[in-house]
Amino acid sequence: MPPRSPLLLAGLLASAGIAHFAAPKVFDGLVPRTLPGSPRTWTYASGVAELALAAGVAVPATRPLAAKAAAAFFVGVFPANVKMAVDWRHRPAPQRTAALARLPLQVPLVLWARGVARNPKGQS
Repeated sequence: MPPRSPLLLAGLLASAGIAHFAAPKVFDGLVPRTLPGSPRTWTYASGVAELALAAGVAVPATRPLAAKAAAAFFVGVFPANVKMAVDWRHRPAPQRTAALARLPLQVPLVLWARGVARNPKGQS
């Protein structure tokens, strides 16, 4: 694993977390209807979680635990990606393709986070 890998993962998580606050409406539509409460609450809560995970992954002392939590988070948000793929099935081809591409993308994200947890210094 390259030395920058943990920091790249932290950057990805931080970017996603910021996006939840910068464009919450986009994320509100991904919240499964079966969850209680307001979609906006879930959007903001997941944004806060991503920012907290980013901070945890960025700090070497908390990196292993935060990276494990990030892997679990990536698994946990998979239903939102499924919902997006279903909801966007009638959209133009580029949007449909993006929604479908998010599904298998969760696998490398989970594996990346697990790799960071196992090798927190990011050394080969």
